[in-house]
Amino acid sequence: MWSVASHPQRQLPPLPSLCRGKMLFRLLVLAQAVAILLAFAPGIAADPWYRLGIISLYTHWITLLSLGLLCPLLPRLSQRPLSLALLIICLVLLAVTALVSWVAWQGFPEAFGEGLSFGYFVLSNLVLALVVGLLAGQLVLIHAERTRLISAQSSAELDAFQARIQPHFLFNSLNALAELIHQSPSDAEQALLDLADLFRAAMQAGSLLSLTQELELVQKYLALEKWRLGTKLEVELQLPSPLPAVKLPALTLQPLVENAVRYGVEPSTTPVKITLQVVTGKQQVSILLTNPLLASGSPTRQQNGLALQNIQARLELLYGDRQQFSCRRFDEQFRVKIVLPTTES
Repeated sequence: MWSVASHPQRQLPPLPSLCRGKMLFRLLVLAQAVAILLAFAPGIAADPWYRLGIISLYTHWITLLSLGLLCPLLPRLSQRPLSLALLIICLVLLAVTALVSWVAWQGFPEAFGEGLSFGYFVLSNLVLALVVGLLAGQLVLIHAERTRLISAQSSAELDAFQARIQPHFLFNSLNALAELIHQSPSDAEQALLDLADLFRAAMQAGSLLSLTQELELVQKYLALEKWRLGTKLEVELQLPSPLPAVKLPALTLQPLVENAVRYGVEPSTTPVKITLQVVTGKQQVSILLTNPLLASGSPTRQQNGLALQNIQARLELLYGDRQQFSCRRFDEQFRVKIVLPTTES
């Protein structure tokens, strides 16, 4: 007996945020371009500059009101069939266009030409809004598909980056463990467990960890380096309680701390302090890592820059323009600052 396989219905791809950043600016530019075309259309005797001001106000009101209604709906529409989601988007756009058309006709009828009936005016605007909306929607879908393909390619590159950072501190840790086994077998056992946890996290390429989990990995790494460097390594952790709800790509903070140890602690002959601070706000959290910069002329400085660029790329891939990543030197100190949105924002 033959059975028919059911194909899952197509859904909206993950769309960029339409109500903030570059995408909002692009949609407003598109609305202004439509206003310019309508204002200077041939065959209308009204002052084109007066028409441009009125029509610009008209098109921007349609754009902003439509986005104000659609932006809260898009996360839910992405879970609906594609045909139903597109139908709802078009209905919202047409309803807003009809409402703004009625308001514009009541307030500035002379700006849209003489001898024009209200019905023809609204119908023309609905057709034009539908055409422009479909064009803008197609551009947004192309952008979303392109972003998805770039994300897939970037994920593959970041997987390779994850694998590359694994052996970076392996040899130093193994040498320290070899000495620790003779001094304190119980401490050596705990150090091996910490090392296993770090490698387990490094194998989870592309996964997300909470800030609490990331800081636990950082502390395990610092414990391993403490066995090797002894009193030369000093660490100051300034952490709020409780820690904010933030997600990060696996092993985001550990490579930064590793760079701080390599460039700030290893070259020094005196104790050096590394400071890791977490500052919470209403909708975002800031992570600050500071260390002395004692080896600016090191030949591995270029590798340090590549690691920072890779970490920044991972954060951009996850949060886009909602994150900030910066590095700077001041007073022989090197500071890395990461600003991320909290889960609730």
